[in-house]
Amino acid sequence: MSPVGKIPGGPRGLRRRRAGVTLLELMIVAAMAAIIAALAMPSWARHKEKNQIAQAAADIRSLEVPIERFAADNGGRLPRTLAELGSSGLLDPWGTPYQYLPLDDINGNGQARKDKNLVPLNTDYDLYSMGPDKDSRPPVTASMSRDDIVRAYDGRVVAKVADLDP
Repeated sequence: MSPVGKIPGGPRGLRRRRAGVTLLELMIVAAMAAIIAALAMPSWARHKEKNQIAQAAADIRSLEVPIERFAADNGGRLPRTLAELGSSGLLDPWGTPYQYLPLDDINGNGQARKDKNLVPLNTDYDLYSMGPDKDSRPPVTASMSRDDIVRAYDGRVVAKVADLDP
């Protein structure tokens, strides 16, 4: 064979070059992964928030049972604190203790959770999570209260304040 027909490095040399990944291909794969992650993150965050709200609502529902049992065992008197029930250490999904306020012994209703007409949401007791911002005010129309998960209408509803449209 003549040297003109020979390829430098032979067929093996060609295979070696094709077997590797170029920097450009690596950058394209990395860019595609970044785009997929950027698209998935908001969806994952919404999913996580919905799960946390559902967990807080379930916790509030589960706290109603011992409160009602306590009232039944004590002539209708509500517990003064969640500690009386042994539930004071229960934290919401954002790491904050659940808030409880019996309304039967407060003077006036200044501390009670209120709707947009300043009417208390409950007549018996308030039980709620302060939500992700860990801040709250009695009128649920206050901006820092919109993310709270509340027991409302004497337990007929447990929901995020923004979903109540009070």
